[in-house]
Amino acid sequence: MRPGARGLAALALGTFAIGTSEFFVMGMVTVLSDSLHVSVAAVGSLVTAYAVGVAVGAPAMIVALNRVPRRRALEVLLALFVLSHVVAAFAPTFEWLVVLRFVGGLPHGAFFGLAAVVGTTLVPASSHGRAIATILVGVTLANVVGVPAATALAQNVGWRPAFAVVAMMGGAALMAVRHAIPGRLDLPMPSLRAEFAGLLNRHSLLTIATVAVGFSGLFTVYAFIDPLMTRHVGLSSHLLPWVFAIVGVGFTVGTIVGGWATDRSVRWALTGGLAVLAISLTALGFVGGSAWGAILVLFVIGAASFAAETPVQKRLIDQAPDAPTVASATNQSAFNAANAIGAGLGGVIVGSGWSLSALGPMGGACAGVGLILALVSFTTDGDPGGRARASSTSLSPLG
Repeated sequence: MRPGARGLAALALGTFAIGTSEFFVMGMVTVLSDSLHVSVAAVGSLVTAYAVGVAVGAPAMIVALNRVPRRRALEVLLALFVLSHVVAAFAPTFEWLVVLRFVGGLPHGAFFGLAAVVGTTLVPASSHGRAIATILVGVTLANVVGVPAATALAQNVGWRPAFAVVAMMGGAALMAVRHAIPGRLDLPMPSLRAEFAGLLNRHSLLTIATVAVGFSGLFTVYAFIDPLMTRHVGLSSHLLPWVFAIVGVGFTVGTIVGGWATDRSVRWALTGGLAVLAISLTALGFVGGSAWGAILVLFVIGAASFAAETPVQKRLIDQAPDAPTVASATNQSAFNAANAIGAGLGGVIVGSGWSLSALGPMGGACAGVGLILALVSFTTDGDPGGRARASSTSLSPLG
């Protein structure tokens, strides 16, 4: 395997571990509720706590690791991830678990941001979209393998072993990054002033808003997929890991398609993905009690959401060529702000006693607003006051 491919595989292993952690709580909502004696709606706060940790941690970790070589920074972030999950496996109360979920989210955004930038230095400029997609495939495979496995483990053994296994995944990723990322990347990051100044343009802010609002539609449903499928649709809880696996396959298919489409047209890849996401989320509210219908729509939702994620990442890097690390990390902050918003909206629906069928249309409305924001962003690309700077060659190999 070539050095660049080894590096991308190591980074994808990191996103696999982090992606499993990001989503695996959704598969053990009922287990956590019963074990810790809290309501299902309260368990949603674990999703929100992690998302807030990501939103806060992305810029904070970039600042804290500003003078640290990039490979070493990736190792530090993974070490913090592993430690938080080891401690979470022994959390004595629900309140402690909420705090530890917040801590576990802190390295997430910075790792994804650094991984995307490092990954694009390992390939030619014409393959940047596919390099980012390769790294994101770790997240999608987490939903095919990691999340279903963790869900099954939690249902049969308990949620604490599930946290311990995720910690081991992070440890494996740490070792892979240490041995596979080329030493020539061990250079300090750009100055903070250049990084943050480059991010503050109209296009970047509109794209960040697109992510925060548009992708909240996904999490309005995904955060409560457990009660949606078991209590509303009537599916056996033992089949829930298979549901997550099917959605994860959708994530994977969407990422592959999104990477291919991004290298051809960022504009159409993003708007097309958001449009399909809005339509499929809305359709979820009309499948009634059909388990197969719900699963099919969830597959489409997963594919559409991750098809739109790759062009977002590429667009932010292009819009802030002098701030690729912060821009890329900020995408994860926005994505997890969407996670928090979506979990909050879904929690309102679940806690108020409304029918769970309302989750889909509520999510569809959010995705629709995100699509509008994306279109507004693209219409201003030719505006001299805020033109997005193309940077297909700006991320040259370091060293």
